[in-house]
Formats: sequence, C-alpha cells, structure tokens
Amino acid sequence: MFRMLKTLAKSIREFKLPSILSALFVTGEVILECLLPFVIAALLNYLNGADAPDATYQLELWGTGRLGIGQYALILVSMSLASLACGALAGKFCADASSGFARNLRKDLYYKVQDFSFENIDKFSTPSLVTRMTTDVMNVQFSFMMIIRTAIRSPLMMIFSVVMTFIMGGNLAWIFLGVIPPLALILLFIMWKAMPIFRRVFKKYDNLNESIQENVKGIRVVKSYVREDYEKQKFDRAATDVQKDFTKAERILAWNNPVMQVFFYGVLSATLFLGSYFVLAKTPVGFGVQLEYTVISQLIVYGMQILMSLMMFSMIFATITMSVESARRICEILDEKSTLHDPENPIFEVADGSIDFDHVNFKYAANAEKNVLEDIDLHIRSGETIGIIGGTGSSKTSLVNLISRLYDVTEGSVMVGGKDVREYDLTALRNQVAVVLQKNVLFSGTIKENLRWGNPEATDEELVEACKLAQADEFIQTFPQKYDTYIEQGGTNVSGGQKQRLCIARALLKKPKILILDDSTSAVDTHTDALIRKAFREYIPSTTKIIIAQRTSSVEDADRIVVMENGRIDAVGTHAELLDVNPIYTEVYRTQNKGGKAISSLSEMEPAEGESKPMGGDDNA
Repeated sequence: MFRMLKTLAKSIREFKLPSILSALFVTGEVILECLLPFVIAALLNYLNGADAPDATYQLELWGTGRLGIGQYALILVSMSLASLACGALAGKFCADASSGFARNLRKDLYYKVQDFSFENIDKFSTPSLVTRMTTDVMNVQFSFMMIIRTAIRSPLMMIFSVVMTFIMGGNLAWIFLGVIPPLALILLFIMWKAMPIFRRVFKKYDNLNESIQENVKGIRVVKSYVREDYEKQKFDRAATDVQKDFTKAERILAWNNPVMQVFFYGVLSATLFLGSYFVLAKTPVGFGVQLEYTVISQLIVYGMQILMSLMMFSMIFATITMSVESARRICEILDEKSTLHDPENPIFEVADGSIDFDHVNFKYAANAEKNVLEDIDLHIRSGETIGIIGGTGSSKTSLVNLISRLYDVTEGSVMVGGKDVREYDLTALRNQVAVVLQKNVLFSGTIKENLRWGNPEATDEELVEACKLAQADEFIQTFPQKYDTYIEQGGTNVSGGQKQRLCIARALLKKPKILILDDSTSAVDTHTDALIRKAFREYIPSTTKIIIAQRTSSVEDADRIVVMENGRIDAVGTHAELLDVNPIYTEVYRTQNKGGKAISSLSEMEPAEGESKPMGGDDNA
C-alpha cells in the first residue's frame, strides 16, 4: 500500500502547494466551527443571567471583562464569515489540486504506454488501458479530493469536538468517546466485505469496454451480417454483470447509514438522559464542571459533529474501497518496465541495409510452449529486394518485427548493418527501418500532415516526390485541395488502396536503409502494384526492400523469395526456381493464376488507359 501511494504521489508535482493550502484552510474551518457552539453557549447563559464569575462556560477576553450581547453577536458573525471563507478557499484549492493531480496522472499513464514495447502492450488489452485512463483515474481523483479535504476535516472535527465536550460537559464526553471504537470496527468490517467485489467489478468494466470497442470497430461487419441483436445482447450481458456486482457492493455499503443512525440516536438519548439528571440533581459532572441546561443543547451539537465525522469517515472508507483497486490497476501501468532497453553504449549509425538472421527462435511469451519462429537462418544483402510469402499464421509479420526490434529474439540474433539490433539506440535503428504495416493507419489532419509523420522537416517537393514513387500523387491531384485535403480519423474518406499508397509515401520520406512492406499493397490493383515496385527498383536501389504479400505477382520480381510455413523457412529462391522445386509456392501461384494469365513481370505490362480513377476505384474487389 505504501509503495502504491508513493507511486501515485509522484503525479502531484506542481499541485503540492494547493494540496497543503487546502488542508490548512480546512483546519481553520474546523477550529472555527468547533468554537461557535462554545460562544453560543456563553451567549445563552448571558441571556439567562447565568453570568457568575466562576462559570466555566462564561467567555472572557484578556483585559476586557465580560462581553455584552452586541459583542457576542459581532464575534459570532465574524467567526461565521471567517469559517465560510476558509471553507470556500479550501474547496477551491482542493478542486485545483485534485483536477491537476488527475491531469498529471493521465499524462503519466499516456507517456508510459508510449514507452512500452509491443510485449508490454500485449500484456494489457486496449479496453483495459482505456478503463484505467478514464474510470480508474476518476476514482483515484475523487479519493484524493476527499483525502486532502474530508479526511483531514473528519479527524480534526472529532478531536476538537471531543475536547470541547470535556470542557463543557465533563464526564459526559465519555459517551461520545465510547461509541467510536465499536462504530469504527463496524465500518472497517463493511469495507472488508465490499473490497473483493470492487476488485472484481473493475475487471468486468474491461469486458464492457471491450464489447463497445469491438462493436464500433467492426460496425460494418455487424451490419453486413445483421448481427445488431446479437451485439446488443452481448453488451447487455456485460452491463448486467457490472450492475450485479455494483448492486451487491452498494447493498453492503448501504449499512453505513442505518448503523450511523443507531449510534447517533443512542448517543443523543444517553446525553439527554444523563445531562438532564446532572442538571436537575445539580451534581458536578467531573473536571470541575457544573452542568447547566443551556449547555446540553451545545453538547448535542458537538455529539452530532463527532458522529458526522464518523459518517464522513464511512464515506471516505467507501470511496477508498472503490479506488484502492483503481489505484492498483493504475500503478500496474506506472510500475511496468519496458522489456526493451537501450544498451549502455548504444550505436547511433546504421552502416547499411544488410540483415542477418542467425538461427533465430522467437516466442511472444516466455512461458509459451511453442516457438512462433523456429531456427530462422537468413542473410539479406544491402539493397536486395526480398519477397516473403506464406499462408495466414506462417509468422511472416513476426519475422520482420524483429528487424526494427519491436520484439527481442528468444534465441539467436538479428543483425542490421553487421551489428546486433540490441546494440543500437532504438530511435536510431527505427529511423533507418521504415515499416508500412499490414493495418494502415492515417490520422485526422491534412495529407501533408499525415505524410510528415515520416519526416517532420520534409519540404513540399519531397512530399510530391515520395507520393510519385508510391503512385499516390495522381489521385491526390484529383482532390480539390490536393495535398491540403483533410483526412478524417482513420482515413475513412479515402479508399483502402489510396490509404495504403499514402502510408508507403510516408515511409519513403524517412529515407530509410531498410523498407518493409507488410502486405501493404493488398488493396492496390496489380497494375499500380507493379508501378510501385518498378519505382522502388529504379529510384531507391540502395535501400533494402522486404515485401510481404499474399499475391505471387507482388514478389515474383524480387531478387529472392522466402516461403514461410508454420514459423519456419520452407524455401528460398527466385520466382522461377521456386516454381520448379517448391510445391507450396507452385500451388499458390497456380491457384492465383487459374483461369487466365497474370502479369508475371514488368515487361509484360501494357499501358493503362485513363489511369486516373475516382476515390476507391483502385481497390480490388
């Protein structure tokens, strides 16, 4: 628990002063509120003529003697206004501190996730990360707000009220002290019973968010297969699970109120009964106090303050009960260490684009029974064009992920430019390895802004040149605003093929030594695909190019083709060689070319008529 608090406290930072000021003003508010009943008791005794010099409840100021009613009124008004001011300032600083703390916490979580390796990200699901950055942070923020205000106010109010009851009511104060231990034990028991339920319910929150994310992300599929009713039922089940657990937990926490009521009315009855007895019997109540009936009402006020303090404690316990699990989940992210680290003396220069896989074995989890990649031994010369082909699940993407060190190998080594990738500075290595992922991602903004993700300093001329190489300039010129055309989030206002070509252009702007295309021309027609490969061969011959593809036409012009099967290299060779000796490649080729002759080389291409196509016209069916 202490370690968790220490981790969270780092996010307070510049809001330490508002937190301290909030606590100080709360203290001032409590002191004034506890003195008010004492002054009121003195005023009541003044009005009833009980102003004997030895009266312990009589208020006097040094050198001023007893006060008149006007002076009492002035003191009461002044104390009330001062208490109001302290409360308002405490609320302001508390709001500033808690909202600032939540802002820093979200920022720390976001920055931490940005530093994670893919292995770290695989450990936490996307819905879970969303829940931790929203609901969990909100719970912790609310708890922090209660801690710097209510959690300070409650014990101070209780301490000052107990002291004042001893001063004004003598031994009657033991009534209030006596109820604190059993009431505290009951509240702790309630918290102990509710805690496991809240721990369980936040995991179900993740399932709820996952249901929403999948539905929104796959809305086209849901509507295409008319599965709206199924998705509604799926969401309803997840929401019902959350509701049941929260209902059960709230039922347990609901015992706080009746328990407090029982203790409150019990204390009130005991105070009235014993107080009336001592007043009528005119018997001292201890500590030299002679009880007067005008003081009983103020003792009840102090009793209410003590019990309200305990009530606030119960609210704090309930809030902390919910937020402890949230805090634990947040600290899991903040305490997580990236599995990828720069070496002590990293290499910042990549000599060339050569790549060597030296008997590489790889698996995503250390406790996995089977390797994803098995005994990969492959050597690629700088500037060479390598095609990789294989069935779904043959680990093609896993293979290229090791080049830019998105994951570390389990056994063996991967070398780039003659050096182990683990010896490079991560930023330097990834700046020289450009990857166009299988899933293309464009961000909201103009085409220029999206392209400059590859190189923020790229000039307009460089943007156009990269787009021409990627065969994207042609369709960009058809847009009214050309390169200033706004791209919606996820690139929803461009077709799949156009999106892929923009992502290829973005990667080319990095001017990398190694370019990896992970099935990134699948939505492009074969004619445009061939033009892209031709541009690569003519304009970036020194760049090592690795093309992962499902179509044999996308890789048949490569210097060598690697055939993957079940995480192993089944064969390596040219297109012609593999057709003669490799049954897997031969079967894929014949299946794809059945019923007609496909374009097998760039020399067989015929000039296309009217290459300008409308948005979406370049996609394969």
